[in-house]
This record gives sequence, C-alpha cells and structure tokens, in this order.
Amino acid sequence: MVKLRLKRCGKKQRAVYRIVAIDVRSRREGRDLRKVGFYDPIKNQTYLNVPAILYFLERGAQPTETVYDILRRAGVLKEFRLNQTKFN
Repeated sequence: MVKLRLKRCGKKQRAVYRIVAIDVRSRREGRDLRKVGFYDPIKNQTYLNVPAILYFLERGAQPTETVYDILRRAGVLKEFRLNQTKFN
C-alpha cells in the first residue's frame, strides 16, 4: 500500500518537509516512489505537484493526517472529489 507522508529535511531546529509517495512498509527517511510536494512549517509555505498527488490518490494512496490537512487547506481534496463524481 502507498501512503502520502512527510519526509523530514533541513537542519536541526529548522525542519522542512517533503511530501512523498512511499510504500507503507518503508521507514520515514526511506526511499520514496516520488516527491510530490514541499512543506515549510516555519514560513508556512507549501508547494504541491497537484497532478502527481491526484495520480496517487486515484490509485488508492492514503495520506497521513498531517498531509491530509495540508491537502485540504490547499483545496486538492475538493478537486479529487470532483474528479471522482465526474467519472462515476
């Protein structure tokens, strides 16, 4: 199973996170399938590769709670639900 989760980067006391698609059995810093975004909690900046995120969500990837909140604030989940109703 694939999850969308945060991968920690940056210096001590200055964490930034990549949003990655990764196998659920991999550790947090393990090899990811694809980088799909970036999140800086200090500056509160977010970059999302929306087509890649939608690709993984359509194929059953589950976001973690934190990634779910980031995607919801960015409006990606609303777009995902619109695509789901359009094709069903």
